[in-house]
Amino acid sequence: MTNPGSLARPLTTLSDEEQLFRDSVRDFARAEIGPLVREMDDRAEIPEALISQLFELGVMAIEIPERFGGAGAGFFLSILAVEELSRVDPSIAVLVDVQNTLVVNAVLKWGSPGVQQRFLPALASDTVGAYALSEAGSGSDAFALTTRAVQDGDDYVLTGRKLWITNGREAGLFIVMATVDPSAGHRGITAFVVEGDRPGLTIGKKEDKLGIRASSTCEVLLDECRIPGANLLGEIGRGYKVAIETLNEGRIGIGAQMVGLAQGALDHATAYVREREQFGQPIAAFQGVQFQLAQAATDLEMARLGVYNAARLRDAGQPFLTEAAMAKLFTSQIAERVTSLAVQLFGGAGYTKDYPVEKLYRDAKIGQIYEGTSNMQLQTIANQVIRSGG
Repeated sequence: MTNPGSLARPLTTLSDEEQLFRDSVRDFARAEIGPLVREMDDRAEIPEALISQLFELGVMAIEIPERFGGAGAGFFLSILAVEELSRVDPSIAVLVDVQNTLVVNAVLKWGSPGVQQRFLPALASDTVGAYALSEAGSGSDAFALTTRAVQDGDDYVLTGRKLWITNGREAGLFIVMATVDPSAGHRGITAFVVEGDRPGLTIGKKEDKLGIRASSTCEVLLDECRIPGANLLGEIGRGYKVAIETLNEGRIGIGAQMVGLAQGALDHATAYVREREQFGQPIAAFQGVQFQLAQAATDLEMARLGVYNAARLRDAGQPFLTEAAMAKLFTSQIAERVTSLAVQLFGGAGYTKDYPVEKLYRDAKIGQIYEGTSNMQLQTIANQVIRSGG
């Protein structure tokens, strides 16, 4: 007979540490971010003071070891942070997400001891990171790169143009994918760490976006940007592997973002239908509304389970590629559906900027696009299904 105490913890049951961390992020988001959401969306920028507060809170360095100034915690806490921040403002969540799941993870996994010693303390204390992969001709085909890295003695000289770079305006450190040998295809791609103040690196156009407007999305221009060979991340020609493995983890973070913003929209909608009266009673009393809320809550819980499962698999060192793709695919679908319902339940008011569901509805769309489109996730899942036979 199995000892109940030996059973694994249910996916959504948090440890004391996880619950304390989640509650601290939730309280911070409501108190410090909530009052700024409308202004940040209108101005399309994040105040520097708020970024400093995020560092002070510790959410910018969750997995960075304590010896480098970080929390030394697991990946799952990063997912909790992104989810909770997204309930209030997904723009802030994506800044934190890219920092943890893409930039820090890549340096931790692929950086030499010297690279880690040079860059992790800064990422833990005050430096925002960005992940520069996409280019004009490489969207879903992210590895059709034209950015070149030419070796010159002990240095490399980078030239190219990166697009759609999250955190571009705030970043002081960039992970840049460039090719050292175009004839080698993806085997010529190499990853480099580039400081934001390097001569030759400039930030170009900032995109004027539909949603997550406070989060900067910029072009990054590299014009004979010289960096030392010590800034290599991983080995020459291994940039493809660095990028794809990092993005696999990042997709779990996007799933957490979609779950969080959908939960925020559902919270707002549930509170509103309790107060809004029609025909002499709250609209929450109508069965049609109740059933819509029940379906949304069910969809959202299934989406959360997928994200938590992928995150816990990653922390356990088990394969999670397919689960991450499924989580991103499904959560982005649910986020669009739940936020649309929230706008609908608010009626005409939900279509205005005076209520938060309008913004969350705009924010949701990006989940089906960045860090791998929904079609790319479907392809990943299909490959696994066909290979495994079911």
